[in-house]
Amino acid sequence: MKFRLFICFILSSLYFSAFSQNKIDLKANFNLQEKQIQISQTITYYNTSQTVLDTIYLNNWANSFSSKKTPLAKRIAEEYKNDFHLAKNEDRGYSVITSIKENNSDVFFQELKNHPDVVKVALNAPLKPNEAYQLKLEYVVQVPHSKFTSYGVTNEGDYNLKYWYITPAVYDTDWQYYSNKNLDDLFVPKSDLNFTIEIPKGYTLISELDTENIAETSSGQTINLEGKNRINTKLYLTQKSTFNTIQDGNLALVSNIADKNLEVIEKVLITEKITKYLTNKFGVYPHKRLLISQTDYNKDPLYGLNFLPNFLRAYPNSFEYEIKLLKIAIRNYLENTLLINPRKEQWLLDGIQTYYLITYVEEHYPNMKFLGNFADIWGIRTFHAADMHFNDKYNIAFMLMARTNRDQPLSMQKDSLLKFNSNIANKYKAGLGLKYLDDFVNSNIVENSIEDFIKQNKLQPTTAKNFEVFIKSKTNKNIDWFFTDYLTTRKKLDFKIKKVVKTDDSITVSIKNKRNNTMPVSLYSVKNDTIVSKIWVENIDDVKTLTIPRNEANKLVLNYNNKIPEVNVRDNWKSLKGLSNKPLQFRLFQDVEDPYYSQVFFMPIVEFDNIYDGFTLGLKAYNKTVLRKLFNYKIQPQYAFKSQSLTGSISLLKTHYFQNSNLYYLNYGIGSSYTSYAEDLFARKITPSIVFGFRENNDFRSNKRKLLQFRYIDIHRDKDENNAFTSTEPNYSVFNARFIHSNDNLLNFNKWYADFQLGAKFSKLSFNYEYRKLFESNRQLNIRFFAGTFLKNNTNLASNYFSFALDRPTDYLFDYSYLGRSEQSGIFSQQYIDAEGGFKSKLNTPFANQWITTFNTSTTIWNYILAYGDIGVVKSKYNTSKFVYDSGIRVNLVTDYFEIYFPVYSNLGWEVSQAHYAEKIRFKITLAPQALLGLFRRRWF
Repeated sequence: MKFRLFICFILSSLYFSAFSQNKIDLKANFNLQEKQIQISQTITYYNTSQTVLDTIYLNNWANSFSSKKTPLAKRIAEEYKNDFHLAKNEDRGYSVITSIKENNSDVFFQELKNHPDVVKVALNAPLKPNEAYQLKLEYVVQVPHSKFTSYGVTNEGDYNLKYWYITPAVYDTDWQYYSNKNLDDLFVPKSDLNFTIEIPKGYTLISELDTENIAETSSGQTINLEGKNRINTKLYLTQKSTFNTIQDGNLALVSNIADKNLEVIEKVLITEKITKYLTNKFGVYPHKRLLISQTDYNKDPLYGLNFLPNFLRAYPNSFEYEIKLLKIAIRNYLENTLLINPRKEQWLLDGIQTYYLITYVEEHYPNMKFLGNFADIWGIRTFHAADMHFNDKYNIAFMLMARTNRDQPLSMQKDSLLKFNSNIANKYKAGLGLKYLDDFVNSNIVENSIEDFIKQNKLQPTTAKNFEVFIKSKTNKNIDWFFTDYLTTRKKLDFKIKKVVKTDDSITVSIKNKRNNTMPVSLYSVKNDTIVSKIWVENIDDVKTLTIPRNEANKLVLNYNNKIPEVNVRDNWKSLKGLSNKPLQFRLFQDVEDPYYSQVFFMPIVEFDNIYDGFTLGLKAYNKTVLRKLFNYKIQPQYAFKSQSLTGSISLLKTHYFQNSNLYYLNYGIGSSYTSYAEDLFARKITPSIVFGFRENNDFRSNKRKLLQFRYIDIHRDKDENNAFTSTEPNYSVFNARFIHSNDNLLNFNKWYADFQLGAKFSKLSFNYEYRKLFESNRQLNIRFFAGTFLKNNTNLASNYFSFALDRPTDYLFDYSYLGRSEQSGIFSQQYIDAEGGFKSKLNTPFANQWITTFNTSTTIWNYILAYGDIGVVKSKYNTSKFVYDSGIRVNLVTDYFEIYFPVYSNLGWEVSQAHYAEKIRFKITLAPQALLGLFRRRWF
């Protein structure tokens, strides 16, 4: 009896061990001519939970390209990239599953309604805990073009593949599945992989799996790949391989990272240096090959290195190559060994990666500057940016978001983050946070804990919570603040030395915590740039006062080493010498903020704002640094060469940001300008204003915006003796209130505003609505509606200066960027401003001094060529209302920025056949740098 029980135990143990690991056996036949992969696959799924499963979910991310309505397609459109939506059908990919069987019996499966790249499989029999279920799949993958996500078929016909085959989802009391959103964050359980790949001749296959066999066939090659305990695998098929393999002990590093013509021996030494660093920090890599591709780097570059053209060498080639290789090596090592949910707990991977990038440079390149080789160039070395170290860039990048109230919690799900936060700011904040924690805990406890955590949890399912428990067990200090305030909130760090009382042997200092948080701050006593003492001050609810020994210190500084990512360090120090805390500093050109000076910047400017002033040359004096300040001023005197006059502007602006509220910001200030409005005629404008900005506090990715603006515009114009109509009121003031609601998206755009104006002799109310839609057929529809009415109009009705305009507003508030606002003929009179009536043809009833209603529309003919049509009714006092219309061709070179309008038919008849047709053509042009920068900002913020 005992012998039988022993045999049963052995057999059950063998069965358990045989099926205790997920397995994927796959045969893939690549038809490169059709850009297809024919796949036969067996998934052995092991139920590691204590739950009986009757359903399994599979990740089929190859199908995320299948339509213009998938989460991936929507994500691409949200970032204002239209290449996927406008692509040819053959350039978009898909995955078609022809069958899923178990023991030769069909099982029911279906794509999820909101997740077409996730497959729900109803099992024929329940899967009990510690048992396995085997599914056999047959499917075809149509490979997309690589321009959408960097993975797919390249222009050269090579294949960069990731998430190209079906994998099981993770079950940990709940199924953890989600759609591909081009975030490189698939969450899968580890599996043993056995692949048989058939490819044509002339291609080389690169993989991180182990190559077991390569057999030549009449039509190509058959390659057998194997891997134990794998998460996912990338595959590269290339006709001309640029990958190099460097073996260091038991680990081969396979890479095609661009090296800028480094010598082979130098690349070998750098690679060995990095592999030894990885092994020393994280332990032995559990696989034989670590694959690092240029595609990986392009998707996760080291920002700062990638902004300059190749002919400018900010850093030594060897350093640049080394840091690139290190960054992707750390990322791929962690992704292949640390089994956490990358969609929900990405901060841990990001934090460890950035932490060790910072640590590596501290250890090996402590003197590397932020500007690299440029820091020593005459003229540049006077800038504060030239004094900064390479690692300072992490804090600057994060502060770009924190200073503008666009930062998001590290614990927030990755697909809820703004692109800049997902790609840059949150990664850097996570790494800086671990350095902050390390500095607080001290004695290398945090660094050792990170390394021990990775070694102990390698290839084992884990969570960020496990990391928290683990690291708390290594210190007696209270570090709850890091896992609450720092990780899970948007609370900012901002401390201030409020008061200092000194004696011969002691200093009593009061430290104010300007934000509502429990995070600690370091206090340094400094003597002539030498640190005398350092203490950590904790639990500062509002103001905390403490007394410390003086020790001959002549300065007290909070956060002296900048290890704490603090939003404002300008009030972090006090001189004990009785000297001014902040001497005035003048700089030519904008610089990075130097907290020890009150900085004033000067910048030469050359502009072309209008044809009357021509080119202007001036000097701008301002206090704005690379990082946003709450108070900004700008004084900009300019000399206009054509009008031979002094022009320019001045502005003062104060901003308040609000957290955890839909009221995003409040700014108020005053601005004034002096510029030409006609030949030898000038206008002075003074505008005090207050603006309330709103956005979705619980969804920063939403493009919904609301703006409430109140302003008072005071205009003083030179009187035009040659034009009585425009000079009846050369000086006037208008109160203006406007509410704007917008939802600016690539596929569906809508925006409306209501506007009220009150002048001495008139008051008016107007409403404007715009809608744009890009259909799946790639046809675009544009609709605009405008209605305006005078509530009171006692102005000179003959001048029409304050009237509603049908095709060219007079712009009496001087809001629009007219190149020639007073022109009645010539090319500059043909400039089109999309405002008020919105007509393109110049009709015989160009103004309405009572009310106006217009409807503008356009739709695609082919690509960026559209047909437009406008209709409306205008009504002036003592005249009957008139119906107006026009139509023509609109050419969108860049929508809203560069457009050309060709009138065809209107109230004037067939305009194309009329004399001087060229004078009827209208154009829209935007030259303002800030407006053009909006094309970039909307993709990232």
